[in-house]
Amino acid sequence: MAITDRFLRYIKFETTSDEHTDQCPSTNGQNILAEALKTELIEIGVTDAEVSKDGYVYATIESNTDENIPTIGFIAHMDTSPDASGKDVKARIVSNYDGSDITLNKEKNITLGTKDFPELLKHKGEDIIVTDGTTLLGADDKAGIAEIMTAAEYLIKHDEIKHGRIRIAFTPDEEIGRGADKFDVQKFGADWAYTMDGGEVGELEFENFNAAKAKVTINGRNIHPGEAKGKMKNASLIAMEFAGMLPQNETPACTEGYEGFFHLTKTEGTVEHAELQYIIRDHSREKFEQKKKTMTECAEAINRKHGEGTAVTDIEDQYYNMRQEIEPVMHIVEIAQKAMEKAGVKPKVQPIRGGTDGAQLSFMGLPCPNIFAGGMNFHGVHEYVPVQSMEKATNVIIEIIKEVYNRKA
Repeated sequence: MAITDRFLRYIKFETTSDEHTDQCPSTNGQNILAEALKTELIEIGVTDAEVSKDGYVYATIESNTDENIPTIGFIAHMDTSPDASGKDVKARIVSNYDGSDITLNKEKNITLGTKDFPELLKHKGEDIIVTDGTTLLGADDKAGIAEIMTAAEYLIKHDEIKHGRIRIAFTPDEEIGRGADKFDVQKFGADWAYTMDGGEVGELEFENFNAAKAKVTINGRNIHPGEAKGKMKNASLIAMEFAGMLPQNETPACTEGYEGFFHLTKTEGTVEHAELQYIIRDHSREKFEQKKKTMTECAEAINRKHGEGTAVTDIEDQYYNMRQEIEPVMHIVEIAQKAMEKAGVKPKVQPIRGGTDGAQLSFMGLPCPNIFAGGMNFHGVHEYVPVQSMEKATNVIIEIIKEVYNRKA
């Protein structure tokens, strides 16, 4: 099956994850896709494909050599972000893209334009898969799934390519930070793995954010506005005051590279009660800890001004920078770099301004750098992926497998 056909098939499955439930997977659509992937793996010749009770897909391409070759793995996630709808995804292919703006939805006046998204111009002449402007596309990370599946089918059909044991996994709930929670590292049994979950062609990442989520609760006091002087504490206004105390130049819109941020993801409130939800990110562990301290200090300042208990913070760490786990085994990054070069792709080693399953897996004993899947503008209606980018990612997977064999452990 062509990679385009695979991808277009996968995005028809509604697999939006849901952080408001404790079940795993968090949504049943992920179970449905998992079973479909298991069936497809068996159809292409993978005999041991299975879906765990928690919705993880595991499979093996057995070694076709008696030589001592490391077992490596490739991982992608099945869910899509709850930041935008993933229901009834309607995609179309812009063939031989000519470099002009792409109208996604004429009625809603939604355009994928080169002024706002100049990286589009890098893909002039390519075939770009876009949305209809009403949902996300799902390239994050169904492009990764399509690439792994296509590479697996190719290897099974081309037994002349010698390789060691190759493990495959598709995980649920990565977008809500739970993708590795019930991953069975021991059962997976790989010496190391790669997540196919990056963006633009060439991305290779072994550093990610240290991450925490924070909830700030503001407790106010409601009094009739005609009699409120000296008595009312407007929780919504105090919440705005709290937000204004945080460094205004440390938000996602003001940062890049290794710069961390406070990201306000949700607000709601009345006079009596307000709530702010944040994510806190930084590549430096020291700066990460300072950011958490800054948030608690702002709450303390609010309480000194408005009374004890006005602001309550609840901060929970989510994951940490995988760099410390990858540095002792940097050869696995070097293998990926070499494979990219052989596939005609220029490696771009850079930090992830986010996280992947690989971050948590690295701390669980499975070193797991991240490789591009080719999609862009994740988590929104402007998401797109060039077909040629997915093809290049597939070629990189195959070249990694060749490179591991050629190195002969």
